[in-house]
Amino acid sequence: METKTIKKQKWSFIVIVTIIALVFSIIVFSTIGSANIKATDTLKIVLSTIPLIGEKVSISDIPQSYITIILNIRIPRVLIGVIVGAALAGVGAVFQGMFKNPMADPYVIGISSGAALGAGLVIIFNITWTALGMTSISMGAFFGAILSTFLVYWISKVKNKVPITILLLSGIAVGQFLTAILSFLMVIYTKDMTKIIYWTLGSFSGKGWEHLVSISIPMILSMVILNFFSKDLNIMLLGEESAQNLGVDVEKTKIIILIICSFIISIAVSVSGIIGFVGLIVPHIVRLIVGPDHRILIPTSMLVGGIFMIFADTLARTIISPTEIPVGIITALFGGPFFIYLLRKSKRSI
Repeated sequence: METKTIKKQKWSFIVIVTIIALVFSIIVFSTIGSANIKATDTLKIVLSTIPLIGEKVSISDIPQSYITIILNIRIPRVLIGVIVGAALAGVGAVFQGMFKNPMADPYVIGISSGAALGAGLVIIFNITWTALGMTSISMGAFFGAILSTFLVYWISKVKNKVPITILLLSGIAVGQFLTAILSFLMVIYTKDMTKIIYWTLGSFSGKGWEHLVSISIPMILSMVILNFFSKDLNIMLLGEESAQNLGVDVEKTKIIILIICSFIISIAVSVSGIIGFVGLIVPHIVRLIVGPDHRILIPTSMLVGGIFMIFADTLARTIISPTEIPVGIITALFGGPFFIYLLRKSKRSI
C-alpha cells in the first residue's frame, strides 16, 4: 500500500507531466493552420509578450502578419478551447463519481441541451443586458442548464435515491426534448437560424480575447471550487448510506455540485455552443491511469480535457481546410463509438 508521501509524489509527477503536455500542445496546435508558421516562431511570439522574458526575445525577423495571426486569432482561440475542454472534462469526472457511472456526462444528462435552449431564447428575443459580469447569453444558458438539471434530477428521483439507469434515460429524453424545442424555434425564427445552429453544433470560430476575458475568471474559480468536493465524492463512492454515516450530507452536496456544474456548463455553452462527449471520454480514460481518487482525477481530467479539446478543434479547422467543421462534430465522432463501447461493457448491469 502506498504511503501518503509516495502517493503525493506520484500525483505531483502526473500533474507536472500533464501541465507540460498542455503547454506543449498549446504551442504546437497554435502553429497549425492555413498559414504555415513554425513552432519556434510561435514560441518566440508568445515569449515576447511575457514581461522581463519578452525583452530578451527578438521577433523582428517574423512577419507582422504571422504575429497578428498568432496573438489575435490562434492563441485566444486555443486558450478558450483549453478552458472549455477543462470545464467539460472536470464536470464529467464529478458526475461520473457522484452518480457512480462512467456514462454520466453533461451532454448525455441533458445539461448542455438546456443551456443551449436558454442561450437560443436570448438570441431569438434579442435580450441584451449584463449582470455580475455575465452577458445575457450566459445568463440564459445558466437558467436553461439549471432548470434542465433539476428537471432530470426530479424525474429520476425514487424515494430519495437517484437510480443511475433512470438518470441516464431521463437525461437523454429531456435533452432530446429540449433540442426539439430549439429546432422548432429555429424553423419559426428563420432569421436567427444561423446563429442558433452555432449553439447546436459547437464551435470556437471567431472567438477572441474579449471572449476569453469574459469566461476565464468565473470558469477557473468555479473549477477550483469544484475540486474542494473531491473528498466528499470519494466518500460517496462508498455508498450514500455510508457517506451519510461518515458525516456527508449527500443530498445537499449533490444539489450544490449540480448548481456549480450547471454554472460551469452554462458559461462553456455560452461561448462555444453544445460540445458533447468530452466529459464522457476524458474522465474515463484518465481514471484508468490515475485511479478513482477525485483529488487527482478531477484536476488531471481538466488538464487532459484541455489538451483533447484543442486537438479536436485543430482537426475541425484543418481537416478539410479552408472549410471549418464545427468542433462538436469532431467530439461526437470520437464520443459516439466510445459511448457505444461503454454501453456494451455495462449492458449486464443496465
